[in-house]
Amino acid sequence: MKSFTDNTGRAWTVAVNVGTIKRVRALCGVDLAGIITMEPGMNPKADLLERLATDPVLLVDVLYAVCKEEADGKNISGEDFGRAMAGDAIELATAVLLDEIIDFFPEAKRKVFRKILDATRRFETRSKKALTDLLDDPALDGRIDEALAKWTTSSSNSPESPESIPIP
Repeated sequence: MKSFTDNTGRAWTVAVNVGTIKRVRALCGVDLAGIITMEPGMNPKADLLERLATDPVLLVDVLYAVCKEEADGKNISGEDFGRAMAGDAIELATAVLLDEIIDFFPEAKRKVFRKILDATRRFETRSKKALTDLLDDPALDGRIDEALAKWTTSSSNSPESPESIPIP
């Protein structure tokens, strides 16, 4: 079991087991056991992983369902739980949830899924670095200024529209 802290400082324990998977299915219509599926030819398919990564509302709903027993014990509603989830709390909770889902599986699947998740995380880290490097490049402002100058110049030199030409 792993844990994360929400933006109010409350600690939440994440444990994925059969009971958790059933609860998430019932409350969210999401099958955590299908986080990564293998297509014929052993090609991994990560549709659910992508959905959770791109839909923070769904992700927080799933997290609430995972933590529902604990939330009930703390008298925290789904809405209160959601209010406390933003920014870094979501990122940490996502990592914890994904690790717990992967750890749920038997060893053979777990090893494959772990490699897929690790590769995804490496890609994300490299992408963030590349984007940061691009945005921190002092030449970027110059390229933006050049593009704006070209756009401004070309739009001011454009021919008049037919509607603006007086008819004799």
